[in-house]
Amino acid sequence: MCFIECTEKNSRSVSQELSETILTMVANCSNVMNKARQPPPGVMPKGRPPSASSLDAISPVQIDPLAGMTSLSIGGSAAPHTQSMQGFPPNLGSAFSTPQSPAKAFPPLSTPNQTTAFSGIGGLSSQLPVGGLGTGSLTGIGTGALGLPAVNNDPFVQRKLGTSGLNQPTFQQSKMKPSDLSQVWPEANQHFSKEIDDEANSYFQRIYNHPPHPTMSVDEVLEMLQRFKDSTIKREREVFNCMLRNLFEEYRFFPQYPDKELHITACLFGGIIEKGLVTYMALGLALRYVLEALRKPFGSKMYYFGIAALDRFKNRLKDYPQYCQHLASISHFMQFPHHLQEYIEYGQQSRDPPVKMQGSITTPGSIALAQAQAQAQVPAKAPLAGQVSTMVTTSTTTTVAKTVTVTRPTGVSFKKDVPPSINTTNIDTLLVATDQTERIVEPPENIQEKIAFIFNNLSQSNMTQKVEELKETVKEEFMPWVSQYLVMKRVSIEPNFHSLYSNFLDTLKNPEFNKMVLNETYRNIKVLLTSDKAAANFSDRSLLKNLGHWLGMITLAKNKPILHTDLDVKSLLLEAYVKGQQELLYVVPFVAKVLESSIRSVVFRPPNPWTMAIMNVLAELHQEHDLKLNLKFEIEVLCKNLALDINELKPGNLLKDKDRLKNLDEQLSAPKKDVKQPEELPPITTTTTSTTPATNTTCTATVPPQPQYSYHDINVYSLAGLAPHITLNPTIPLFQAHPQLKQCVRQAIERAVQELVHPVVDRSIKIAMTTCEQIVRKDFALDSEESRMRIAAHHMMRNLTAGMAMITCREPLLMSISTNLKNSFASALRTASPQQREMMDQAAAQLAQDNCELACCFIQKTAVEKAGPEMDKRLATEFELRKHARQEGRRYCDPVVLTYQAERMPEQIRLKVGGVDPKQLAVYEEFARNVPGFLPTNDLSQPTGFLAQPMKQAWATDDVAQIYDKCITELEQHLHAIPPTLAMNPQAQALRSLLEVVVLSRNSRDAIAALGLLQKAVEGLLDATSGADADLLLRYRECHLLVLKALQDGRAYGSPWCNKQITRCLIECRDEYKYNVEAVELLIRNHLVNMQQYDLHLAQSMENGLNYMAVAFAMQLVKILLVDERSVAHVTEADLFHTIETLMRINAHSRGNAPEGLPQLMEVVRSNYEAMIDRAHGGPNFMMHSGISQASEYDDPPGLREKAEYLLREWVNLYHSAAAGRDSTKAFSAFVGQMHQQGILKTDDLITRFFRLCTEMCVEISYRAQAEQQHNPAANPTMIRAKCYHNLDAFVRLIALLVKHSGEATNTVTKINLLNKVLGIVVGVLLQDHDVRQSEFQQLPYHRIFIMLLLELNAPEHVLETINFQTLTAFCNTFHILRPTKAPGFVYAWLELISHRIFIARMLAHTPQQKGWPMYAQLLIDLFKYLAPFLRNVELTKPMQILYKGTLRVLLVLLHDFPEFLCDYHYGFCDVIPPNCIQLRNLILSAFPRNMRLPDPFTPNLKVDMLSEINIAPRILTNFTGVMPPQFKKDLDSYLKTRSPVTFLSDLRSNLQVSNEPGNRYNLQLINALVLYVGTQAIAHIHNKGSTPSMSTITHSAHMDIFQNLAVDLDTEGRYLFLNAIANQLRYPNSHTHYFSCTMLYLFAEANTEAIQEQITRVLLERLIVNRPHPWGLLITFIELIKNPAFKFWNHEFVHCAPEIEKLFQSVAQCCMGQKQAQQVMEGTGAS
Repeated sequence: MCFIECTEKNSRSVSQELSETILTMVANCSNVMNKARQPPPGVMPKGRPPSASSLDAISPVQIDPLAGMTSLSIGGSAAPHTQSMQGFPPNLGSAFSTPQSPAKAFPPLSTPNQTTAFSGIGGLSSQLPVGGLGTGSLTGIGTGALGLPAVNNDPFVQRKLGTSGLNQPTFQQSKMKPSDLSQVWPEANQHFSKEIDDEANSYFQRIYNHPPHPTMSVDEVLEMLQRFKDSTIKREREVFNCMLRNLFEEYRFFPQYPDKELHITACLFGGIIEKGLVTYMALGLALRYVLEALRKPFGSKMYYFGIAALDRFKNRLKDYPQYCQHLASISHFMQFPHHLQEYIEYGQQSRDPPVKMQGSITTPGSIALAQAQAQAQVPAKAPLAGQVSTMVTTSTTTTVAKTVTVTRPTGVSFKKDVPPSINTTNIDTLLVATDQTERIVEPPENIQEKIAFIFNNLSQSNMTQKVEELKETVKEEFMPWVSQYLVMKRVSIEPNFHSLYSNFLDTLKNPEFNKMVLNETYRNIKVLLTSDKAAANFSDRSLLKNLGHWLGMITLAKNKPILHTDLDVKSLLLEAYVKGQQELLYVVPFVAKVLESSIRSVVFRPPNPWTMAIMNVLAELHQEHDLKLNLKFEIEVLCKNLALDINELKPGNLLKDKDRLKNLDEQLSAPKKDVKQPEELPPITTTTTSTTPATNTTCTATVPPQPQYSYHDINVYSLAGLAPHITLNPTIPLFQAHPQLKQCVRQAIERAVQELVHPVVDRSIKIAMTTCEQIVRKDFALDSEESRMRIAAHHMMRNLTAGMAMITCREPLLMSISTNLKNSFASALRTASPQQREMMDQAAAQLAQDNCELACCFIQKTAVEKAGPEMDKRLATEFELRKHARQEGRRYCDPVVLTYQAERMPEQIRLKVGGVDPKQLAVYEEFARNVPGFLPTNDLSQPTGFLAQPMKQAWATDDVAQIYDKCITELEQHLHAIPPTLAMNPQAQALRSLLEVVVLSRNSRDAIAALGLLQKAVEGLLDATSGADADLLLRYRECHLLVLKALQDGRAYGSPWCNKQITRCLIECRDEYKYNVEAVELLIRNHLVNMQQYDLHLAQSMENGLNYMAVAFAMQLVKILLVDERSVAHVTEADLFHTIETLMRINAHSRGNAPEGLPQLMEVVRSNYEAMIDRAHGGPNFMMHSGISQASEYDDPPGLREKAEYLLREWVNLYHSAAAGRDSTKAFSAFVGQMHQQGILKTDDLITRFFRLCTEMCVEISYRAQAEQQHNPAANPTMIRAKCYHNLDAFVRLIALLVKHSGEATNTVTKINLLNKVLGIVVGVLLQDHDVRQSEFQQLPYHRIFIMLLLELNAPEHVLETINFQTLTAFCNTFHILRPTKAPGFVYAWLELISHRIFIARMLAHTPQQKGWPMYAQLLIDLFKYLAPFLRNVELTKPMQILYKGTLRVLLVLLHDFPEFLCDYHYGFCDVIPPNCIQLRNLILSAFPRNMRLPDPFTPNLKVDMLSEINIAPRILTNFTGVMPPQFKKDLDSYLKTRSPVTFLSDLRSNLQVSNEPGNRYNLQLINALVLYVGTQAIAHIHNKGSTPSMSTITHSAHMDIFQNLAVDLDTEGRYLFLNAIANQLRYPNSHTHYFSCTMLYLFAEANTEAIQEQITRVLLERLIVNRPHPWGLLITFIELIKNPAFKFWNHEFVHCAPEIEKLFQSVAQCCMGQKQAQQVMEGTGAS
């Protein structure tokens, strides 16, 4: 023991290195010796808690600053007082608690009911002599300049003073005790004199002081300590040691400090570690203290101490990786501020974070400090509750940043873009001014990052190294940028580092750079001096103050003058005085900061005349009675800093010198208005979580806080939009005690909003509307463009309405939320204690404050959303007047206003005819940019959908330029390709003119120019005549289309805008080229026309048949688009619904005088669209087609999409919930209420849009799910489908329930109309989706919607049964519109739908009177029409084979279950099935009624004419005569009756032939119709004569003449079609089968060439050699042909032309007649 003491004493006389080694050894030995003895078993040592700190595990061997931490138990054994040190590791207890020192005998730290922060002092009061305080260092403070009672702010000194009354020996004894911190600081083991102690305490006192008492910032103290530590003066070294010893000894009392003082102490403590003021063991101890503090419960005082200290030395964490691991292992580490988490995580790897995250630490202490400083600045006013001065920044980060500080006690999550509360100053003013000045050369981004890095890590210790780095990194040309960066982004916002940056300049020794920095400083000062001071711009004032301090440091402090030419300080003060209080608030603090540095100057310190002259002006200002109190303080503090007595200064009379004041050179901006400025208030900052203790929060705020939300953040379509943004502070004591009460908050806020929203909205709109309307009418009276007027009105209306709503609702909201919360809490806690009631009041007040901004924004946005449409109604007349003028080809202008403006208004402000002046428009744009209560936005596009702008340019202009450039290049290529001979052709010249307009549009790139270009292109296309050179015409059209397609590009003006404008051009252009059918068809084919709009226009322009040109044009267009279907697959009859309707009406009413070709066209249209059974306006069919057209509308009312999405999500959840009820009826009744509440059911238009949006959303979900499957092939397809069905099935159930329950129970019309509308919408969405996605199109969602809806609406319910036929009709119409030729991508789903068992059964079996048959037949015809071209050309790719197989299966089902249906419609089906599809046709022709028993065709000697059914005509439900041209039918009927005109037979072939193209020469439909019609007439003719058809009765008639003529006259192709038409009638036993069988045999017998007989044989044979079934009539005809010797069949050459053919005939004969009979026939015939 003696050895240790001896060694320790000698340690001071050896080198530093050896001394430290000795001390380590001593400490380790002491540690071992002081270990408590092992107690007897079962007894716990008193002074030791059960578990030691995890830090004890750190190995003492590591050379790490923490190495000494394990050996810190220095001194005697554990004393009784250690029990009070629960927060500390046991081995530190003895270091702080010594029984011999009564001065330290404080009550335990953990006492829960301490009433004051200094309650421990109370125990000492009896020992303090009266007047004991007088000997301390605080004499004279009692006068309290703040008007507050004299309170000592220094907790250190307060406790120190307590010792002055103790008996000296005891105190000395405690001081001399070696068990203190002597081993940590050998130097601290000495006794410090009273002077040293007092001086040390005075410095501490200054840290906690407020002006006008002497103050020092934490940074200044640290700088001083750094100086004292390395000082050669012994006294300064002693003060350093004394201060550090006191600070460390004081640690145990930190929990008792008030918040503000604790925060300052934390910054000091962290700063000591940051600056390296302690090393080795002392450093280990300091780090351990911070660690222990951070381990305290989250939200406790010591936790905040640890956070603030850690934030101060975060840049050093990379040096202590093990320490970082300990920090990271703290249980609430994830609740540390994000930027500290980053530093700790990277610190574990000995690294700094790659991006130094910003974030000021905000603790209760920092807030208290900020408030105290705000009070110091504005002593006349106590700060309002919840306000935080923006004066102080607690951030010690040195990174350049738009630092975001969120004031919340937790310091956990930092919300983006929240305005700073304790803010790092906003340098926007400087940035804006810099943007407008001459640009300086910017270094590359990587260099900029290096420069930022150098300044981030700059400190006194690495100054030289960083200077060298800067010299290496930055070239000379970039130095101006560095100077700008240093001044603007460092100096202006980091006053704490001014001395550091000043030293940096000195170390750099670059006079040129110093000059740049000085110039940049002056430039920025001038920017701020001339900036707008009308608003209380606290940020700019802080910047100016900081720059003033810096200017003084780099000029006066270095003995350099501030030249009069650069800044005239005295004049500046006088000018500010003249201009008013607002300017003085900027200038006085600035000047004070500049002069502050003169005390460090040899030249400029008082009594320098320049300095004194300015001081005298300030003294004169000080005497002004109405000078603000905080400015007087500034002057007093400056006098104190310069060691001047303000009463001894000699104020002059400069402020009274009127002449001098008049002739000042202006250095400040001109005053805006001569208005008395309001008293200055500290800015309020509302943050996401309240920062003030709840006790201070009251429900009043006189100044609106800075906005937190952007306009788009808040969804106002239901009160649920509030929920995501509600702020719940987890530290509210009430919620910690009763977490269940949190659920009251949302209801309380929603109730408050609900109560206020309607009255506030109505009042705001009412007031804003009148103002806005008057101003906009006045400003835009001479503007002819209504869209400009409308946008401006909306901008202004939004702004005024939002502002009006904000000032109206804020106070009531605060009160209402608070009251609602109190009531909710009270009802939840019925028997609340007074303490609980107080907690409830506090919580209610704080929550109201925290969420008032949100509720206010909700009401404001609701008002704004409603205001737009209201404004439109008000200005509707104005808009109409302008549109009307444009239609008449004139420019609108209000003559009254024009006269008034010309006569009364001076030129400068006179309104001009045409557009509004850009300066005026800028005012409206500013309205749009800054909506009161919301964050400013640079997006001038409307937040809502109700503004139809002339163009929506969503992409950057260079994209538009690229599109134009590409267009110009292609046009030039076309022009070069035109042969020189055609160069002067009008069309070539028109192309050159078009190119010029494109170039002009490219240069201006605005919507007006684009509109002009678009009109030129459309009119150019319409003007093109086909008489010109064909190649040139083609090129001409291509060029115009190219321009229109360019404008339609999504990156330019987009499809909706372009199509709308093109359609408008088509509608409005001159009649002479309005009806160019080729041009219009070209535009339609290229998706450039809005078909709904154009269809309506075309229908109206026909004027019920009076406008002949329009009728002829409409007929041509319908024929091209719908009848020929020649390439415009995307156009359906829905697109020309009104046109067809009008044409049909004209046809019906014209009574034989219809335009030529109209009846035939209408007949074709009608036959094509038989399923469209009603065309009454407002009927179901009309509803469907209007639904289809509305599916392509884009301009939804504002927010409807969000509403729809919300409602759909709600419904899906309801549908799948357990409580939905049978068939979701319970859920439905609840949901309809929600739909009403959201206003969806108000109008048909809203309902339509709702269904469209829901359909689109359901489809989108399916696409996303299926895309998932593509990205993840392992995904289960069933699961993916189930995911899609989850939403789709719910949506379908909603539709079904709405259909069921719409209208009265007995009112079927409403139900059917709604169903048709919904189906139309789904169809419209499908067609559009199909058109856009093309090969990416997915059938699944649509198939599911249709099939589930079909099943839902065919359920066995009475209400559904009554509308079943109309429901089926609606589905048939739907499927017909979606027929495969229109939507080929949907064909498989379509076939599945039409062949679904429920659908077939309902259509063909359950519907009475076979009313479903014609509709179902139409659907099959649609299918055959689609298959026909593929089958005709035998192009059976894999997909077509699948479709063909599916079709055969459907026909087999029909043949088996519904043969009568096939019998009745066989003609229509065969009409569209290609001739080469034999088996398909046989399936149809084999059908026979189920009540008939077919006689066996192989029965020997079967007498067909004796069968009872053979004279009964079959039912044919197809109107087969419709395709016959009227003249042809007239001539035919005449010929059949009278055999005249005689030319009929000779003209017959030419009437049937339509072209010379092989395979397509004949009109097949006309041949089929002719054959059946002549046959039926022949049968009737024979019956009239009392006979029945037979080989003998059918001959020698006009009917047979026609058939014989066709057989002889037609070529091979025509004859084959003709014979097929006959064979199509050979079916089950009936009069047609009998007649045509006889006809076929008669033509064989009477043929004049074997070619005809061979062709007849071929037609019959090819139908027999395919798989069964075979039609009965075909079999009996062929058996008769080969069996009856009269036809000599076996003698013909073609039977024996080749062995395989002969074999084929033998095989067929055996099948038909049996082997024996066939053999006899062949041999017998051969013999004869």
